[in-house]
Amino acid sequence: MTRLGRPQLAGVDEAGRGCLAGPVVAAAVILPAGFAVAGVNDSKKLTPASRERLFRQMVAAGVAIGLGVVSAREIDRINILQASLKAMVLALTSLRQVPDLVVVDGPQSLPLYLPQYPLVRGDSLCLPVAAASIVAKVIRDRQMQYYDCRFPEYGFASHKGYGTRRHRAALTRIGPCWLHRQSFRAKAEVCG
Repeated sequence: MTRLGRPQLAGVDEAGRGCLAGPVVAAAVILPAGFAVAGVNDSKKLTPASRERLFRQMVAAGVAIGLGVVSAREIDRINILQASLKAMVLALTSLRQVPDLVVVDGPQSLPLYLPQYPLVRGDSLCLPVAAASIVAKVIRDRQMQYYDCRFPEYGFASHKGYGTRRHRAALTRIGPCWLHRQSFRAKAEVCG
């Protein structure tokens, strides 16, 4: 809770929502007092190398991090919106500190008994949410690089599960693996 009169503000965001394969990963972040890591911004505006560097700097600076991961199978079962919200709740509940206020990236509050402020484009407007977006993206990208070792024919290391031309071609050629979201197959076929 509040330490020495300073409210604990958590930012929460997810990565992997629009992918054809892999989990959705959420991160919740509480920045320490005096946090001063330059360059923190919406993860989509940063290069992979910049995200990795900033992630390492945030960990070294003592940023409190909670993670939530929801599998492709669970996404198919409950839908991507509910899976994203679930991942965010898991991330927040895995924090070691209980925040006084949560800034949620997006228009919806979470099913959690904590004061919340939903903020559309929060990853561009709020530093803790931007930090959470970087953490979520780095963790998810690392997972997809691991899966690339197991399923090299899909090229997960390069596209991270998004519906690129190369990924759709691999799906046409060899079909899906267990990492693929069945609920997104129709979308891939229509948009392919």
